[in-house]
Amino acid sequence: MRLAIRLHRWLACLPLVLAMHAAGADTLRLDSAAGKLAVSTVATGLDTPWSLAFLPDGRMLVSERPGRLRIIHADGTLSAPVAHVPPVHAAGQGGLLDVVLGPGFATDQRIYFSFAQPTARGARTAVARARLDADASPPQLREVEVIFAQQDDLPGGHHFGSRLVFDDTQHLFITLGERYHARERAQALDSHLGKIVRLRADGSVPDDNPFVGRADALPEIWSYGHRNVQGAARHPETGALWTHEHGPQGGDEINIPRAGANHGWPEITFGREYVTGWQIGEGTARPDVAAPVHHWTPSIAPSGMSFYTGALFPAWRGNLFVGSLKFGMLVRVVLKGEKVVSEERLLTEIGHRIRDVRQGPDGALYVLDETEGRILRIAPAR
Repeated sequence: MRLAIRLHRWLACLPLVLAMHAAGADTLRLDSAAGKLAVSTVATGLDTPWSLAFLPDGRMLVSERPGRLRIIHADGTLSAPVAHVPPVHAAGQGGLLDVVLGPGFATDQRIYFSFAQPTARGARTAVARARLDADASPPQLREVEVIFAQQDDLPGGHHFGSRLVFDDTQHLFITLGERYHARERAQALDSHLGKIVRLRADGSVPDDNPFVGRADALPEIWSYGHRNVQGAARHPETGALWTHEHGPQGGDEINIPRAGANHGWPEITFGREYVTGWQIGEGTARPDVAAPVHHWTPSIAPSGMSFYTGALFPAWRGNLFVGSLKFGMLVRVVLKGEKVVSEERLLTEIGHRIRDVRQGPDGALYVLDETEGRILRIAPAR
């Protein structure tokens, strides 16, 4: 009888292309402004999961910060670690970070991933591309090629970024942290620290990048004055890149980084020093600095970012979803154009660190619960 009940529950929560974890787990029913939510566990056993990407066949590709890629099968089981992932600097916030499918994945099986790359001096954020052989035993990467690496390689384990987003012209945006102890370099155009860079899919620099041709600036730079950007997504209607970044003791920001824009860090910020609580920099606004769309003070420690466009939650279409590491929640941000009009805090009953959030091909939201090393699926309760 108990087996029959569990099987019935499994069938009732079956996504369009992705089954529930075979071992099963009781589905939580949580409140939201859109009605009751069913929050169910899809997979467990992950070690500090950082990023999630859906393969065309419904399987999931997940990065684990210690340096492993895993494929999550339809029954929730984890593959063996994907072979040939490069060595990572798995210290502090460093390790294997974001992973996305390339724009031509359907024909070339190419993925892109960011990681803290170890060097003789310390580490730097780097991006590689490779062909994923998901059906090999074990699955493996082929033709691994590093297409970008920060010039600055500092010791320590703080503020590597890093999220990857392709636009509709196959340009790749890479978000980069300022490595914490070198925050003043976020304003320096001869440094990759605290920048968003824009490249072609092969790592070359587009001719129309804003600082191409300037002797005092690195041509890869798209925008600057960032602290530690761990969320990025394209707006579903405008196509513009939206990001969020961590602030210190306040000043977590949502931004729309535009070509050549200065986002202020550490000269203009709502954040304060950790020990003294003193204001950092000159203040919270300056005419030549792009103001944030929104800021959180106190900080929520945001990570992961996704616009919702699915059919399961019609009331959520166009909303922005952001994970919170500090308060253990998923934040639904309601927008009107480029203005934030309200927010709703979800999953507070669970209270675990949410590292990433993605919309699945079935219209559900999938989040990485870093605390428990699992993937959660959020859908309307039936």
